[in-house]
Amino acid sequence: MRPGRQLAVLGFIFVVLYLLVFFSGGASGGWKDRLEPRLGLDLIGGTRVTLEATNSVDGKPPTAANLEEARQIIENRVNAYGVAEAEVVTEGNRNIVISLPGENRDLTDVGSAAELRFRKVLKATDGSGAAATPAPTASATPAPSGSATQAPSGSATPQPSGSAAPKATASPSAGGQGGMAPTPSASAAAPTPSATPSAAAPSPSASAEPVPQSIEQQRKAVEQKVGAPAWVAASGLQAPADLTADPSLADKLKPFGTLSPQEIAVLPVGMQFNVPTITCAQLDKRPAASIKDENQQAVACESGAKYLLDKAKVLGTDVDDANAVLDQTSSWVVSLNFTGKGQEKWTALTREAFNNEGQACDQTALGQDGKCRVAVVLDNEIVSSPEIQGVLTGDSQITGSFDNKSANELASQLRYGALPVTFNQAESQNVTATLGDSQLRAGLLAAGIGMLLVIIYSFFYYRLLGSVIFLSLVLSALLVFGALVVLGRSIGFTLTLAGIAGMIVSLGVAADSFVIYFERLKDEIREGRSPRSAVPRAWIRARRTIISANAITLMSAVVLYIVSVGTVKGFAFALGLATVLDLVVVFLFRHPIMTMFARTRAFLSPRVSGLGRALPARSAEPGAARNPRVKEA
Repeated sequence: MRPGRQLAVLGFIFVVLYLLVFFSGGASGGWKDRLEPRLGLDLIGGTRVTLEATNSVDGKPPTAANLEEARQIIENRVNAYGVAEAEVVTEGNRNIVISLPGENRDLTDVGSAAELRFRKVLKATDGSGAAATPAPTASATPAPSGSATQAPSGSATPQPSGSAAPKATASPSAGGQGGMAPTPSASAAAPTPSATPSAAAPSPSASAEPVPQSIEQQRKAVEQKVGAPAWVAASGLQAPADLTADPSLADKLKPFGTLSPQEIAVLPVGMQFNVPTITCAQLDKRPAASIKDENQQAVACESGAKYLLDKAKVLGTDVDDANAVLDQTSSWVVSLNFTGKGQEKWTALTREAFNNEGQACDQTALGQDGKCRVAVVLDNEIVSSPEIQGVLTGDSQITGSFDNKSANELASQLRYGALPVTFNQAESQNVTATLGDSQLRAGLLAAGIGMLLVIIYSFFYYRLLGSVIFLSLVLSALLVFGALVVLGRSIGFTLTLAGIAGMIVSLGVAADSFVIYFERLKDEIREGRSPRSAVPRAWIRARRTIISANAITLMSAVVLYIVSVGTVKGFAFALGLATVLDLVVVFLFRHPIMTMFARTRAFLSPRVSGLGRALPARSAEPGAARNPRVKEA
């Protein structure tokens, strides 16, 4: 064989690897910065958030399938930030823990349900708690004025939002599951308190009890709190009350202003809309999923205006893709591509709004040109509510006060789908790397001491062959380090303490392969072969054992990587990577360098080569017959 060729291949690998380290696309900063791998949360700190699944009506935790589906969606959302190896794991039967290394980040919206609904605006009234109800004209309502509404074009890709909503929310709040009691019909008539309660959203206070209350029980408790006169007065309202015309009614309805957002959520929709003492401040803080049910009408607010919304005719599941883009005015918008059936639903909804079919939208809800408006509702918030000025047959855009970050966050939420479970943020903390630094120093010190002991023992026992062990370990370490830097930039692999432990364990596997090879070499020499002929023969027989041992380690790492989560996955990846690179060094350095050593005079010296117990035995018995049986490694 020609060992020079194998060493040249190894040299070529090193050159390519470190060219990528210093000059690949992700390389930036000085030389020292380019040599830094991506470090994990336990080494450089970061953000850790715990999301707790809210109780369902029956108080049971979410199913394991729903929790895992939610974890995968949240992991996709977090990865969309473009940060290195976020760790998203389930904890118990309710919690999902997100660990994000690097700079501290706001993960408020990661756990939002992202339930998208398109609803017609049926009525509008003041939601600030003022004493009087606006006159029923478009100019007098708190709905966006004509100057605030930009009509979407009727092109194939119209813009239904058109920044119609004043100061549309750019960072939607978390949403979730639940719904409202039966609500007004399509003619926008206010509902009565006798509406079916089964669709209403449970209040967190009720769900926290050992035996959760039903919606009827919760509503009965609210009725007792506000008093019978207030409840009867609110139940009789068929439109937003004008408190200036009847001061006594103001006194009767005043207790509704003291209700908590959780208590507001269980009220019938008509009551939420018609009672003027129920303000947007209370409605905006309702529990997640208070208006999720697409088959029920809902009440939501936008910039102080309280809207009565129709049933949802188009849902987030009708959206095929969502992307943050710049429109013609250089403003950030979220572009929506509908599915086939979703496009049909969207066209039908815009036809209803444009023609105001059945006169469902009253004068308070119409836009500047007398057309209905369609509210884009994400969870409990209205993102925008533009006036529809044509039957739209193309895709859509959601506009608002978006910047690049908020538009991409919303697009990511919509792209990866809504969560099957509602979450509340139970804990959020910024993690420092103080503990990780001390553990890293201790781990590196242990690795250094271990490697030093291996090298000392190698030189003591194998002498000249110990230099092969030393050089092999150095080359393996350089290969692993370069691979970590490149993989950190290309696939986001993050080095954690567990990963460092995996690489330290790989040192033992590498040392075993040395022992197998060198002891096999000694056996060959004891069988009567010369050192030069013993090296290739020992390599052929030891190679199978080395490959088998490393293959078992590699398979263990692969299985562990597949079935594990979190830091254990990083341990498995680092162990597998180091094992593969050790095989590269074994084939491209260790065997070629041993072939070259076998041709030197020093290799024949028992004191120098480390083969002292084998070579003298051969020289002492020159006439001894060779044993035809060759011992296996």
